[in-house]
Amino acid sequence: MIRAFAALALPEPVRFELMLVQQGLPVPRPVPAESLHLTLVFLGELPEPRLDDVHLAFRAVSAPGFEVALAGLGLFGGARPRLVYAAVAANPALERLQAKLETAARGAGVALAGRRFVPHVTLARLPERFAERDRLERAVAARGAWTAPRFAAADFRLYRSHLGGESPLYEELARYPLG
Repeated sequence: MIRAFAALALPEPVRFELMLVQQGLPVPRPVPAESLHLTLVFLGELPEPRLDDVHLAFRAVSAPGFEVALAGLGLFGGARPRLVYAAVAANPALERLQAKLETAARGAGVALAGRRFVPHVTLARLPERFAERDRLERAVAARGAWTAPRFAAADFRLYRSHLGGESPLYEELARYPLG
C-alpha cells in the first residue's frame, strides 16, 4: 500500500518566507522546509495498481497555469488546535484544478474523504496536549496581515508519503504540467 497525495510544490523564496514565519511561532514541531506544500487531493493508502490508475487519470487532466498567493495564518482544530497553517488567498483557478483532480481520482476508483477543500500550507502539527495555546493564538493573530511572494503554479505533483520519525517524508512520484 502506498500513502499518496497530489499537491503544488512551493518555490524556494516562498518556503524561505514560511520558515521565517515558523521561527516566530511557539511550536514544538514545525514542518521541515523541504516538506512544505499545498495539498490538492489526499488519496490515502492505495495499492500500487490503483495508484497507476490515478497517475493515468491525472495525466489526462487539463488546466491552465495560475498564480497563488499565501496570505495570513490560522489554526485548525477549534478550542484544541491541531495544526498551524498559512492560508491561501481565494483562487478560482486553484479550486477548479482541485475539483478536476478529485473527479479524476474518483474516476480511478479512489474513495476520497468528503471534506471541503480548504487550501492551506501546514506549518506545524501540534501535540494533543499543547500547553502554549494562548501564546500561539496571539502569535498567529499578530501575523494576520502576513503575505508571501506570489508564485506561478506551472504543474502539480503526485507524492508518496513515508510515515515514521518526527515528520513524514515526501517522495515525488510524477509531475503534471499545467497550461
